[in-house]
Amino acid sequence: MSRFIKSADRFQSILFPETLDDYIEEENSVRIIEAFIEGLDLSQLGFQKTKPHTTGRPGYDPAILLKIYVYGYLNQIQSSRRLEREAQRNVELMWLTGRLAPDFKTIADFRKDNGSAICAACREFIVLCRKLKLLTKSTIAIDGSKFKAVNSRDKNFTDAKIKHRIEEIEQNISRYLLQMDVADRAEPEVSTLRKIRLQGKIKALKEAAQKIKGVELQLQNSDEKQVSLTDPDARSMKTRGTGIVGYNVQAAVDSENHLIIAHEVTNNGSDRSQLHSMAVKARNEIGRKKIEVVADRGYFNGEEIVACEKDKIKVFLPKPQTSPNPTKGLFGRDEFHYLKSVNEYRCPAGERLIWRFTSEERGQVLHCYWSSNCQSCALKKQCTTGKQRRIRRWEHEAILEAVQLRLERDPDKMKVRRSTVEHTFGTLKAWMGSTHFLTKTLPNVKTEMSLHVLSYNIKRMIKILGVKALISAIQT
Repeated sequence: MSRFIKSADRFQSILFPETLDDYIEEENSVRIIEAFIEGLDLSQLGFQKTKPHTTGRPGYDPAILLKIYVYGYLNQIQSSRRLEREAQRNVELMWLTGRLAPDFKTIADFRKDNGSAICAACREFIVLCRKLKLLTKSTIAIDGSKFKAVNSRDKNFTDAKIKHRIEEIEQNISRYLLQMDVADRAEPEVSTLRKIRLQGKIKALKEAAQKIKGVELQLQNSDEKQVSLTDPDARSMKTRGTGIVGYNVQAAVDSENHLIIAHEVTNNGSDRSQLHSMAVKARNEIGRKKIEVVADRGYFNGEEIVACEKDKIKVFLPKPQTSPNPTKGLFGRDEFHYLKSVNEYRCPAGERLIWRFTSEERGQVLHCYWSSNCQSCALKKQCTTGKQRRIRRWEHEAILEAVQLRLERDPDKMKVRRSTVEHTFGTLKAWMGSTHFLTKTLPNVKTEMSLHVLSYNIKRMIKILGVKALISAIQT
């Protein structure tokens, strides 16, 4: 006699059929999706077709389609075709949709046509977190990370890439023409076969060159510095190691509960112009007048820092070392101390660098200082290779110095940043898989990212409160 647990006979009739609700335990996350979406005013958020027409074929309720997407992203199922299959066989989705199974085109069109509304629904979950007072004491960590787009590097072109590709094609054509000359001296039968094969390769290269010249013309007629053929909004960006073609995702994460407070998707590969906008967005989502923000040195930008300080946003970020002087064995800028009372600098030799003139460069007002005693100074070789060491001071330099002093007094803030936002990006990329984004163009990618962020925050809240407590909070 077998000692294994016996399965039920699949041909056995059941007298009292079980309900779908019997298959969904009380702690299942689909109950949170149900409670959250049922509590939203989809019409106010901007969803289309929330009020059905009195005539014609009935359509699907937008709430049903939103539930399908939130469930899919919560369980790493982002493809509309996979969601179609899951709706037909997944008991959790059957419970969530009432056994409705829309086709993949209906599912995909819903995401495409309701992008801004889906982003608004994502923000509604942050409003819930704010009502629960989970965002009252935390520091906000801001960082950016590069995510892959649906565009390979071979389908992304810059001026340099186009010139290199054309030169490469011309070299290959020359090589094949030389091989054809060699083939003429071979046996007639062998020569004919080789020439046919080489002529085919030359023809393919000429067609490729023609296509690249078309891309070059497209690049010349546009204001952009690069062209992506598959996803026109994707851009080539530098990363550690090799570059990728994709998008720069900005995120503001609270240090206490690791919730993503605010996020933004841009095709600008640099973080330097993102600090103020992300900090203001995070502050507005939290609903506080004053917040603390920590970021890495990639965000260091004088104008951005000054804008944050004026908006009562306390910034913590290190200043990057951009001067080549320390690597050359020369005194760095930090070794020259500013004396506010007399508006002068004191150099390492103890000499006074007095104010000389004021100039404007790239919209910045700069004050210039130097000493007349540089020529006779014993430390001149360690200071400058010019006639005198000149120091330029920005009109808002005092604010930047205050930011650096603040970080020196609390250096652990940078540890908070690393343990907060970098972990968040790592989790998101693990969920998204090797391909990252599945949609094309910036508006669709923003929608996709909002669904990922909503799913991440739901999982964080389940971890913090539990399913029953979160459902109770949503319903109150």
